[in-house]
Amino acid sequence: MKKQLLILPSVFFLLILSIFFYLLTIDRNPSELPSTLLNKNVPKFETESLLKNEKFISSQEFGNETTLVNFFATWCKPCRDEHAYIQRFSNEKGIKVIGINYKDNPKKTIQWLKKLGNPYSNVAVDKNGRIAIDWGVYGIPETFIVNSKGVIKYRHVGPVTKKIYRKINLIIGENK
Repeated sequence: MKKQLLILPSVFFLLILSIFFYLLTIDRNPSELPSTLLNKNVPKFETESLLKNEKFISSQEFGNETTLVNFFATWCKPCRDEHAYIQRFSNEKGIKVIGINYKDNPKKTIQWLKKLGNPYSNVAVDKNGRIAIDWGVYGIPETFIVNSKGVIKYRHVGPVTKKIYRKINLIIGENK
């Protein structure tokens, strides 16, 4: 009778243990967050342009050429760390770099860009974070690749590093 009582907990324990080992062995990257916007058109929005005395209208900015879109802020340390790589993208032919300044002080952002260099052809101001929500941004920095048809082809969560820079370059080459 005692042996039969021990069988059920043992089976239950083995089941939980096998599930645990399965989760350890599957190939998954917890830093890769799925995006429902991949292979969909860029969300339409209008906002202020940080550097130009005109409105930033997404339908006019996206869809003409391959575009790298970078959500950033001056208060974000990883944004500062990746800035050199964003500048490298702006020096490459056939890539337009757009910045979206997330919940930041416009005066500080202009000073920050003067000090570190401005890689952006235009910077949209996202005062309240609404644009970031529409793009599905979890936290900044986040970088997107938009093809010449205005379709989002890639999303990277976190700062651009040397390894990510190379990966994005390959993706941009495929989408030109």
